[in-house]
Amino acid sequence: MALGLFRVCLVVVTAIINHPLLFPRENATVPENEEEIIRKMQAHQEKLQLEQLRLEEEVARLTAEKEALEQAAEEGQQPPEAQAAWDLWTTLCMILFLIIEVWRQDHQDGPLPECLGGDEDELPGAGSAPLRGLALPSRATLDHFYERCIRGATADAARTREFVEGFVDDLLEALRSLCNRDTDMEVEDFIGVDSMYENWQVDRPLLCHLFVPFTPPEPYRFHPELWCSSRSVPLDRQGYGQIKVGRADGDPLGCICGKTKLGEDMLCLLHAKQSGAQACREMEDLLCAPESPYLDTMQVMKWFQTALTRAWHRIAHKYDFDLAFGQLDTPGSLKIKFRSGKFMPFNLIPVIQCDDSDLFFVSHLPREPSGGTPASSTDWLLSFAVYERHFLRMTSKGLPEGACHLSCLQIASFLLSKQSRLSGPSGLSTYHLKTALLHLLLSRKASDWKAAQLGSRLHELLCFLEKSLLEKKLHHFFVGNRKVPEAMGLPEAVRRAEPLNLFRPFVLQRGLYRRTVDAFYEMLKNAPALVSEYSLHVPSDQAGLPPKAVIL
Repeated sequence: MALGLFRVCLVVVTAIINHPLLFPRENATVPENEEEIIRKMQAHQEKLQLEQLRLEEEVARLTAEKEALEQAAEEGQQPPEAQAAWDLWTTLCMILFLIIEVWRQDHQDGPLPECLGGDEDELPGAGSAPLRGLALPSRATLDHFYERCIRGATADAARTREFVEGFVDDLLEALRSLCNRDTDMEVEDFIGVDSMYENWQVDRPLLCHLFVPFTPPEPYRFHPELWCSSRSVPLDRQGYGQIKVGRADGDPLGCICGKTKLGEDMLCLLHAKQSGAQACREMEDLLCAPESPYLDTMQVMKWFQTALTRAWHRIAHKYDFDLAFGQLDTPGSLKIKFRSGKFMPFNLIPVIQCDDSDLFFVSHLPREPSGGTPASSTDWLLSFAVYERHFLRMTSKGLPEGACHLSCLQIASFLLSKQSRLSGPSGLSTYHLKTALLHLLLSRKASDWKAAQLGSRLHELLCFLEKSLLEKKLHHFFVGNRKVPEAMGLPEAVRRAEPLNLFRPFVLQRGLYRRTVDAFYEMLKNAPALVSEYSLHVPSDQAGLPPKAVIL
């Protein structure tokens, strides 16, 4: 009797453990774009549920028989044939469960191919995600492709920067001469950021991004409010902040009555006059939102565009070209138009420094790294562009001569740019590529970035990016990353903040995620043809055979 009861319990426990809804396997994640696989899995789940119901009925019948056998055994009339039948049914049920389990593992949780370059140490968190359809060319082909298509395309970067910087200096100086120091915003010197100043610009035409910090007139000052200083900030506002405008002494209206004890029968006429409509007009003059002490991005955009237009009219007679706005929704998107028909675009971006750090609040960006849009016009995007430039420069000093880290980023950016022109823009940007590279730079040894390892590091970069896409998780490099060297001077509030997921929009927007994944795999599929097309003059005796591709 005890043995029979144990067998019944074992059958029931086995059925519960094998139920796919109660105990799903952890590694049974499937890309959402595999509709056929998902359909088969759903059909398989329905079959398992039907089988489970049948087995439960069988267990109930066997339990009833067991009770009858126990009653017969008590009466001393238990036939040996019934005990043999019970043992047979128990054995058959266990064999059936084992067959179902083996079949489910074979069809639902098949092993994934390993990532190329598996002979090297696996990075923590990088995993071994498969790259479908990617066959990297030989080292000679990659080297020739880089020299001809990328290094040659950026040969004029230094001359372009020098020309743009000289013109912007003159433009900002004209802007300062037109401003009233007592009432207008004060514009400071520009700061070069992004690919042109990190030496990995690929696209033509060459594009300079310049931050232009500005401050309010005396006695006002900006009071930045980081999102990480409050735990009640929604997820969609992480990465943003607000900027409060107030007086340096903390008195919003600057009246002496707030610092002096007045009698009960005394009234401050100056304070009363400054209250109400006049105070609102004063805040609006400081580019704040209506009836709010917070700086408004739309107000800043209008002010900056108007100020640049006035400054250009002041110095236009000195130049033999025209200046126009490139994108109306971006305040400082400018374009120099030469008489020959050529043009040179550049971006002047109004920013506000966050305290004494190298963090800057940005009103608008051509491509926002967070992948989202601000919920309010008083939300400002927090930019780490200056820290990114410092980190790349600091890291480059410890790498071998001719290190391939920027070459990897340039080739990946080149492939993404070409794919975007073929299939249209997706949720993947060059900022995501740079973020993935920064993570790899922090995890890899300096000796792993030798020039001879260009192919391995490029494949690893794409492998890291694919795994991040499949998991819909790519953490911001600086936010919440305590592995960043303290020598960077990152504010402690940012270091201790919760990690910021740059791929969070993919969790909320299934259509965008599907387009992005499709575009990414299409880019991998087209990569060998693109590299070969731009490397037609590689000698045949140096080309060699491409490494073996890993294909799902």
